[in-house]
Amino acid sequence: MPLKKINTVLAATFILFILWFGTGYILSPETTAAGFGLPSIPAGDGGGFLVVKGIRDVVMALVLGILLVTGHRRALGWALLVESLAAYGDMTTVLTHHGSVATALGVHALTATLMVVNGLLLMRETRAAAAAPATPAPQPA
Repeated sequence: MPLKKINTVLAATFILFILWFGTGYILSPETTAAGFGLPSIPAGDGGGFLVVKGIRDVVMALVLGILLVTGHRRALGWALLVESLAAYGDMTTVLTHHGSVATALGVHALTATLMVVNGLLLMRETRAAAAAPATPAPQPA
């Protein structure tokens, strides 16, 4: 399977995965929060932060989706690299708040690392196009 197809499948999988989780945090934060890895779910007004996380995830997925659909593959690679920082941040949050190490590493770190791999593969795929010199404009005679 050519690199472009692999990258497309991986990127589409990330987009759907992030969109699914984000939507879950918006529509049913109490149910979805248990899978985040923290030892306790925010109570009272603190539950609003779960919706904020959901909105963040949906927006991240939409950015990736727009870049994929419009064919901006190099920008998609950069966006995946940058957005992996959110997943690494989620991992750090779980670890520093005495959450589940298994979830921090098995969900958040794994997701972030796979996003980095997909981003780097997209950068490799588009490397030749990015390195090609621009065609000089014709000069008037």
